[in-house]
Amino acid sequence: MNLKFQLTRAFIISVISLAAFALMATLIEAHKIVRFDSTIINSVQGLESPALTAIMKFFTFIGSTKIVVILSILIIYFLYKVLHHRLELILFIAVIAGTPIINSILKSIFHRARPEFHRLIEIGGYSFPSGHAMNAFSVYGILAFLLWRHIATRTGRTLLIIFSIIMILMIGISRIYLGVHYPSDIIGGYFASGFWMTTTIWFFQWYVERQPQLKGRQLKKT
Repeated sequence: MNLKFQLTRAFIISVISLAAFALMATLIEAHKIVRFDSTIINSVQGLESPALTAIMKFFTFIGSTKIVVILSILIIYFLYKVLHHRLELILFIAVIAGTPIINSILKSIFHRARPEFHRLIEIGGYSFPSGHAMNAFSVYGILAFLLWRHIATRTGRTLLIIFSIIMILMIGISRIYLGVHYPSDIIGGYFASGFWMTTTIWFFQWYVERQPQLKGRQLKKT
C-alpha cells in the first residue's frame, strides 16, 4: 500500500477520533447523554446471571493494568526476538506507554464520578474516559496493526481483526455490566485511544518515509 495513502488515512482517522471524543465530552458536560447511558446500562445489566458475571469479570481482569503489562512484555519480546523489528517495537511501546498517561490526564480534567447504579465490583477513581477501554483499544488495535503485515493469508488477517474487535468490545462491555462505567465512558475511551494510536502511527509512518532521505543526505555529506 502507498505510504502517502497510509499517512493520509492515519491523519484523517486521528482527526475524526479527536472530534468524536470532543463531541462525547461536550455531551457529557452538558448532561445530554444521560438517557443514552441509562438505556444501555439497563439493557446490559438486565442480562445479569452468575455465568455471565463470571465471564465479564474475566474480561475485566484481562483488561486490567497487571495483565496489560504482562501482555505488553510478551509482545515486546516477540517483536524484538522473533520478528526483529525494532522500529515496530518503538511504535508499540509509545502507544502502550502513552495511553495510561493520557487517560490519567483526561480523568483529572473531567472529574466524572462513576455511576451509582447496580455494582458487581467496587473500584475508586474517576469514570471518564474508561482506562480499561483505552488500554484495550490501544493494545489490541496496535497489535492488529503490527501483525497485519506479517500475516500472508486473508483468513489469518480476518481472524486477527475479529479477535481484536471481540477483545476490545468485551472488555468495554464488561465495565458497563459490572456497573463501574457509563457507556459514554467506554465510547470516549475508544475515541481517545483511537486518536492517540493513529497519531502515533502517523509519526511512525512519517519517520519510516523520511529514513531513506536522511540516510541519503548523510551519505552525500560523507
